[in-house]
Amino acid sequence: MAEHPEHSAPARPGSCTELFVAFTRLALQGFGGVLPVAHRELVERTRWLTPAEFAELLSAGQVLPGPNIVNVALIAGDRWFGWRGALSAAGGLLLIPALIVLAAGALHRHWQHLPWVAGALRGMGAVAAGLVVATGLKLARTLKTHPLGRWPALGLAGLTLALVGLWRWPLAGVVLGLGGASMALVAAVLRRREAGR
Repeated sequence: MAEHPEHSAPARPGSCTELFVAFTRLALQGFGGVLPVAHRELVERTRWLTPAEFAELLSAGQVLPGPNIVNVALIAGDRWFGWRGALSAAGGLLLIPALIVLAAGALHRHWQHLPWVAGALRGMGAVAAGLVVATGLKLARTLKTHPLGRWPALGLAGLTLALVGLWRWPLAGVVLGLGGASMALVAAVLRRREAGR
């Protein structure tokens, strides 16, 4: 019987080169959003991270300034190979996509007046939204092992959505305020668990 990836011990990349290649591969698949591809590559294909570890790295990456996936690459690379791993993962994630974006920008400037170009960009936006929803559903599975429990964690996610999406509160304030309160609450729960052992 095959072990479920949530319960199996994660592997680790064999070298910085392997890390660079893996992050380049996931970056080249991530049109409109790399997070769903990163989850598939790092958790399901290579099994370098468990679903819970991926959720933890993503949470840390979202709180830090900068693009979430770059932060995830830096943290994961540092975990495995120190600063060399951080540079390898971030370099793999950014090098070839940056060249592609520069080329696409030049082509867009030349053909932006064509209706099919605008339609293609709108279609990519819809695909990107679907990828974000799919990643959210995959990450929701990790809530069963969350220190707060599934329903309080979903309540915090719903409150975040309402504050930012409905009431248009500033994202920085929500991240610092509600995010900081959530981290303090989880830390208190974990301390209480440790004291009870």
